[in-house]
Amino acid sequence: MDGTVLIADDDRTIRTVLTQALSRAGCRVHATGSLSQLLRWVEEGRGDLVITDVVMPDGNGIDMIPAIRKLRPDLPVIVISAQNTIVTAIRATEAAAFDYLPKPFDLPDLMARAGQALSRRARRSQPEPAAAEAQAGADPALPLIGHAPAMQNLFRMVARVLNADLPVMIAGEAGVGKTVVARSFHDLSDRREAGFVVLTSADLSEETLHAGADRAQGGTLLIEDPAGFDAAAQARLIGMVEAWEVGPGRNLMPRLVSTSGPDPQADVAAGRLRADLYYRLAGVTITVPPLRARLDDIPPLARHLLARAAGQGLPQRSLSEGAAAVIRAHPFPGNVRELENLMRRLALTAAAAQITEAEAVAALAESGPVLGRAAPAGGVTPANAPALAEPAGMRLAQSVEMHLQRYFALHGGDLPPAGLYDRILREIERPLLEIALDATGGNQLRCADLLGINRNTLRKKLTDLNIEVTRRRKLM
Repeated sequence: MDGTVLIADDDRTIRTVLTQALSRAGCRVHATGSLSQLLRWVEEGRGDLVITDVVMPDGNGIDMIPAIRKLRPDLPVIVISAQNTIVTAIRATEAAAFDYLPKPFDLPDLMARAGQALSRRARRSQPEPAAAEAQAGADPALPLIGHAPAMQNLFRMVARVLNADLPVMIAGEAGVGKTVVARSFHDLSDRREAGFVVLTSADLSEETLHAGADRAQGGTLLIEDPAGFDAAAQARLIGMVEAWEVGPGRNLMPRLVSTSGPDPQADVAAGRLRADLYYRLAGVTITVPPLRARLDDIPPLARHLLARAAGQGLPQRSLSEGAAAVIRAHPFPGNVRELENLMRRLALTAAAAQITEAEAVAALAESGPVLGRAAPAGGVTPANAPALAEPAGMRLAQSVEMHLQRYFALHGGDLPPAGLYDRILREIERPLLEIALDATGGNQLRCADLLGINRNTLRKKLTDLNIEVTRRRKLM
């Protein structure tokens, strides 16, 4: 590796590590904790590569990139940042940074990217000032944060296609934040001043469809779960897209963003989603990872959600180390939505400013019987608790028994919190009602008949459990 590298980071340890590694690789290195000093070096013509942090005592490293590019258009810049949010990734891309890495970074990975930057001396166009200013004002409160590789890959993909005239399908499990990602395609793009319209299966009468399309002109049209639309609605949607593509108003066609389950091609194969509609909506498919694919992101995301809850008027809370460990070990089948509900509950119920391990265990016990808990020394921990693999043909009673045994085991030598009987029944009742409602398309009369209970009883249970009812599709 050959060249001179300019490093700007207010962390002395990072400056030392990078200086030693790059020097051993054959580079000449100048390191500083000041952006103003970095800019002076650039003005003097020094450096073949810049590596800069974002938040510095005298400014923002990303905000400095336009000035660097004005002075030296061919000087590549690698951004490193502890702000592991989608906004940081997008701002770095919009500012034409050569690359972006979250902290803590993998040193060999950074070295490889530095080598690529030095060998390419890539020329990139200077971003429009208005775009950079808009990104700087983007809402950092979006719950799209994460250091895990799966989330960083998501951020990079969003940044690459943010302003492309290409339809995007956002796939993932329920609760992972697909709608938040979809909203970011509008709020962080150059279409943000135009309309943002959401279409669901309840909004697809011909009149509603065209009214929504008119409001979205030049902006973004979000289509929620098109596989849940009936055949007539899918046909109308195809007709509308075709009319845009060949009609005189093509220049006002909105950006098409849609959401789907984790495998939209399976929806096509099963006949739930028309293939010709799928190919019109999936110009590029972006998959949002579940929480279990980014366990290390759970504690910082939980703290972020607590801070956001405090900003909305709930008590200010923090997580103890024990509580963070308990939360990280929980499987969170409901993903970010479940985690957010848990944080809001803990913000309201915690006895003091810091949430304790016991409070986290109790709150998780109320939300579901399959819990993670840091056990005492010698006890059973989430890592060595019995696995949840269920043999083929297992009866329901055996499956429930397996989950309950694991629940007790996860508490080590202690007993679970009191009130277990009602809690377990409530946890079984909720998914039963939700699945039955889904199977009957949200028709409460049919659902009550299926369950063998009175319709008024069903309504009361739905109210007590705060289960939202939507008519999703026509029954076959």
